[in-house]
Amino acid sequence: MGSITLGFQPADSIDVEELDALVIGSGFGGVYQLKKLREEGYKVKLVESGTGYGGIWHWSRYPGARVDSHAPHYQFSDPELWQNWHWKQRFPDHNELRAYFEFVADKWDLRKDTYFDTHITAAKWDEAEYKWIITASNGRIFKATYFLPHCGLAASRVFPNWKGIGSYKGMMVHSSYWPHEQPDLKGKKIAVVGTGSTGVQLSDAVSKVAGELVVFQRTPAMALHMRQVNYDDGEEPITKAEVEKCFKGRADGHFGFDFNFLGKAVFDVDEAERLATYEALWKEGDFKYWLGSYTDTLFSMESNHEAYKFWREKTRARIRDPRIQELLAPEKQPYPFGCKRVPLETGYFDMFNKPNVDLVDVNHTPIVEVTEKGIRTTEKEFEFDIIILATGFDAVTGSLTSIDIRGIGDLSLKEKFQEHGPTTYCGIATAGFPNMFFINGPQAPNAFCNGPTCAELQGDWIADVMNRLRDAGVSSIVADEESEKEWVEHVESVAYSSLLPKAKSWYMGDGIPGKPRRSQMYLGGVPNYYTKLRSCASEGYKGFHFQGLKA
Repeated sequence: MGSITLGFQPADSIDVEELDALVIGSGFGGVYQLKKLREEGYKVKLVESGTGYGGIWHWSRYPGARVDSHAPHYQFSDPELWQNWHWKQRFPDHNELRAYFEFVADKWDLRKDTYFDTHITAAKWDEAEYKWIITASNGRIFKATYFLPHCGLAASRVFPNWKGIGSYKGMMVHSSYWPHEQPDLKGKKIAVVGTGSTGVQLSDAVSKVAGELVVFQRTPAMALHMRQVNYDDGEEPITKAEVEKCFKGRADGHFGFDFNFLGKAVFDVDEAERLATYEALWKEGDFKYWLGSYTDTLFSMESNHEAYKFWREKTRARIRDPRIQELLAPEKQPYPFGCKRVPLETGYFDMFNKPNVDLVDVNHTPIVEVTEKGIRTTEKEFEFDIIILATGFDAVTGSLTSIDIRGIGDLSLKEKFQEHGPTTYCGIATAGFPNMFFINGPQAPNAFCNGPTCAELQGDWIADVMNRLRDAGVSSIVADEESEKEWVEHVESVAYSSLLPKAKSWYMGDGIPGKPRRSQMYLGGVPNYYTKLRSCASEGYKGFHFQGLKA
């Protein structure tokens, strides 16, 4: 393993590990990139702040945590993996997903090139050497030609700024910092704050064991019922031959799955056919009611309302209390269906029929402060043994801006994004930061793409860029500001042709007060996105310019 000693350390020298590339994050993006770059002959290491593989699944161990992309979509396409892996459930839980990543690590021999417990705090572009100098909180320093922060969508947690939050004497935990040793929840008085995907999963699971559960809701979740399936040994979601076809079809699916919109609009059919279609999609028990429905559901409010009405009646039928019905599935549609993250659930709405479960709408009775014993609203004080914060993340950009990344002229990535909102080229690079690429970054399909699908598409493209520069003897590549501006305008135009901006959500950066409101993702679909990446490459990486031509 090659290393050098920094000359500016007069006393104790610091070893600097020299690499072709440093990858951050051990989720789908980081793991695939490590494997791909090693195959291409690069000296590369992966660093991970946690103690194991899995990315978000290393951290998300809360009760009920499971993926809502159904098997077999949520896995790598390498035949060495899928031919030898057996899923136990249609929607695997966090334990099974961590086991899958351990299986991948064994098959791909990842551990020899991975540093765990290594949190990167800063990265600075050295303009003289055309290298990144990257430092970690544990003292490690790397010098790398390529800096690949594949940190994912949800790596920067958000905590509420409540009055008195430090005075609480019970257990308070953020859902993504869940203890590895499960705490005893049985019979406890528990609060779950938040009703996004995590809050929905958590509340349902906790309601089964808690003595009392109070869910604090700001916005109702338009969750869909999950049709879970448990597989016996030897039983598969689909045949191995069909799995191979599934992988070939993923890149052609608008959302990285092997299915698409129906190809017709809501009012192209009569009401009887429309209701029959909704019913069939509903029974699938996956994302098809959301992402495999009529083409104009996310683009026409009138059409969207039809989807909402069907969802509302299905949901209200499961709730006995009229007050809770109106809070969870309001008669008046609160926001466009599908324009906030749609969770999948197994018993979330039914749990409010239990005598030990209650719902507090913080719009009507806001939280005033946290006390020693619990939470005080404008109406009353609740006493809790445990407060669980399902309050989400500084999604998409937070994982990047939490690192002090400095590009050309000491340009700060955090300051750039804070001033303008995320500005990228092709959702994979940003002007002013040479040789830096990210998977699932801002203005890529990210949250509207099945994770493994985009990890492989983007990871292959990044490797190809590196190969082209290596073959040409070029030191660096950086996005042009004008091309970046054109991409941002395109992303925004696609977003604003849809209903997405009509909802307040982390899709638009609304999860963080003061964060510039801008589409965090590309809604044009995986096929169109991949076409853009391929055309960029085939035209000599149009939109980028090169520096440091070697002799």
